[in-house]
Amino acid sequence: MPLLLATCAQAATAAPAPTPAAPAAPTTQLPITVDAASTDVDYKTHAYSFEKVVISQGAIRVQADHAHATGLDFGNSHWTFDGHVRIDAEPRGNLRSNQAVVEFRDNRIARAVITGKPAEFEQPRADAQQPARGHANEILYNIDEGTVRLADDAWLSDGQNVISGPLLVYNIRAQRVQAGSASGTDERVHITIAPQSAPGGARPEPGPSQPGGQP
Repeated sequence: MPLLLATCAQAATAAPAPTPAAPAAPTTQLPITVDAASTDVDYKTHAYSFEKVVISQGAIRVQADHAHATGLDFGNSHWTFDGHVRIDAEPRGNLRSNQAVVEFRDNRIARAVITGKPAEFEQPRADAQQPARGHANEILYNIDEGTVRLADDAWLSDGQNVISGPLLVYNIRAQRVQAGSASGTDERVHITIAPQSAPGGARPEPGPSQPGGQP
């Protein structure tokens, strides 16, 4: 099944909210675990550095070669990850990049901004052989909304059709994508639709007006 698409020509910062999906299971009471190959703590500045780190809470998991944080306060803090960053999202999605900033709020992973050349997203889909894939120079993953917001040279494919533009918002729960362009610019949303194969994989015979047909 192709991805559901809604397009809108408006400011990128004012993209329409995705169709509400069923709320995810609350994670506020799930423990946050931090595993690392090594840790360096500066007690004067309260700076923490981690090597080969993995942070997880429920089904959400963040791993990277390096991580930096000021304290271990998960009530309201930002962590910076770099080097082979991978974020396992729910349900069954993952994001990969060179760098990410993860926001912890109220003792839970609230959102992540990943950047790279490019940052990448992938989600296997139960109703299709091909996964949904996307990339952009910046991807914002909002855990509460269950969305990934691809900005700056954004591209998304369901394995058959391709959508590209300045801003794409993909709802990983509803498998719905919305595309927007900045008002006052000539930026456009581009959609490439692959032709469907004929039943049995046979190609239609060329007609008289088609190349290869008889005059």
